[in-house]
Amino acid sequence: MQYSPLDNTHRSLGAKMVPFGGWDMPLQYAGGTLTEHLECRRGAVVFDVSHLGTVRVQGPDAFALLQDCLTNDLRKVSPGRAQYTHLLDESDGSVLDDIIVWWVRDDVFDVMPNASNTDRVTDALGGSETTHERAILAVQGPSARSLLATTFPEAANVGRFRVSELSWQGVACTVAGTGYTGEDGVEIAVPVGAAPALWDAITAAGVHPAGLGARDTLRLEAGLPLHGHELGPGITPLQAGLGWVVGWDKPAFRGREALERERTQGVHRLLRGIATEGRRPPRAECPVLVAGVAGVAVGSTTSGNFSPVLEHGVALAFLPPDLADGTEMSVDVRGTMLPGRIVRLPFVKKA
Repeated sequence: MQYSPLDNTHRSLGAKMVPFGGWDMPLQYAGGTLTEHLECRRGAVVFDVSHLGTVRVQGPDAFALLQDCLTNDLRKVSPGRAQYTHLLDESDGSVLDDIIVWWVRDDVFDVMPNASNTDRVTDALGGSETTHERAILAVQGPSARSLLATTFPEAANVGRFRVSELSWQGVACTVAGTGYTGEDGVEIAVPVGAAPALWDAITAAGVHPAGLGARDTLRLEAGLPLHGHELGPGITPLQAGLGWVVGWDKPAFRGREALERERTQGVHRLLRGIATEGRRPPRAECPVLVAGVAGVAVGSTTSGNFSPVLEHGVALAFLPPDLADGTEMSVDVRGTMLPGRIVRLPFVKKA
């Protein structure tokens, strides 16, 4: 088990700690996931996301290496920008990991994989893993920038999908206008030794701590995929509705041939949103049936939960691509049929 540089801080706040991706991380604090979720939608929260990986790829060949390995086209951005992208399986085009690339300087890139996939990404790209040299604090919500400005104004000014190297009280930090909640905000990579002090300064400014429970319900309301659920073995970017992540105009990338075959043939399933009636939440891996049509399930949910903002259940599911928005569906949760319908994503738009 690996531990965040903020582990003692979380425990002192009474956080419920759980294993996640090989790390012991806070699931929620005393107020609970529902309170933390709504605080992010209405105010601002800070997450410890130090479990995410950081792989630094640098040097004169760094740009070409990332172009050849990852799906998105770095020519669309420039130094000082961030880009969402995928690392694909060469054989079938499925997503080995979804990644944010921080283009820090001309030939310096910080590649940010999911926690459990850091070794896989390092094997594919090389580079130097710097995960244990820093903590990452994600400050998210409609008030995130105004509250952060009272203690780290330069970070609060970093624009959406921008990247800046900044100093907080003499400590070098890298800040990106990225996040995983559907709300505005920034993520701050801070050296391990300064992480507790920065966390304390941010929370003293009125930003509430939030755990991974709220992070998951927030990303679900925003219709954002989670690796291992909406992305992973056998799931391609096209099936997940993320074709915009694929740089078809560049000459090559890992897994391109398999993805081109699927593009030509058409996907056999597509990730969709389902809004269910009532407060009982749908869950992952539940069969989905077309309402009023007896027989076999037409798909399966990948994630599901109660939406604190909408006050009813929501789910993501892989379904036949020809089903229209508004089609009435039923989600089978352990023998109980939850009525619902297909809706356009996201379920909740940012404040």
